[in-house]
Amino acid sequence: MTEVKTNNTVVEIRGLSRKFKRKLALDDISLTVPRGVVYGLVGENGAGKTTMLKHILGSLRAQSGSVRVFGCGPVADPVTVLAGIGYLSEDRDMPGWMRVREIMRYTQAFYPGWDEAYAEALREQFMLDPEAKIKTLSRGERAKCGLLVALAYRPPLLLLDEPSSGLDPSARRDILEAIVRTVADEGRTVIFSSHLLDEVERVADIVAMIHHGKCVFEENLDSIKGRHAKLLVSRPEDTGPA
Repeated sequence: MTEVKTNNTVVEIRGLSRKFKRKLALDDISLTVPRGVVYGLVGENGAGKTTMLKHILGSLRAQSGSVRVFGCGPVADPVTVLAGIGYLSEDRDMPGWMRVREIMRYTQAFYPGWDEAYAEALREQFMLDPEAKIKTLSRGERAKCGLLVALAYRPPLLLLDEPSSGLDPSARRDILEAIVRTVADEGRTVIFSSHLLDEVERVADIVAMIHHGKCVFEENLDSIKGRHAKLLVSRPEDTGPA
């Protein structure tokens, strides 16, 4: 396994393009994610956000261009890359028959860096019943449970795909506060996607807007606010891969 590099660039994407049949999901995307920031990917459903995250994870291979995570190729060196990533998917896919305490214990077995005290503190903060089965949890509770297991082994990079999609305001607030603390307290890096610009504005240091597979801009949030009085991100019906 290659040692994870600790320089100031966590993710570097250059000229990344991806097609699904005739649909161009990503069109010559280039972006850089420095260490210790909250990086927001904003765009409507189908813009290409989830497809980009899957390339960072290595679950999709670049058809053209390159992706480097911790200085490594996520497809060529998946052990190194995945060991340093915590991931929360939009569908929060977890075994419904498991109890909260069981999925915590199950995940712990895969990660030597799992912090049991931190995991328990997150469980209490999110008010999750350890005996509750995943299938009985509300949408917000499932999101919190997924975030718990993504955070508890303290990965240097956290990927969150629409983490607050469909949640009530209270659950959204809890998720966003956890994101901020992750970076502020420990200097880790967070990349999260959202179709809600106001959500991105609350926590992101850098924003990349994705539209029809293209990166329209990538800037510090303060610079964007200085030039634009208001940006509006619509959410039309999904017409293809996100």
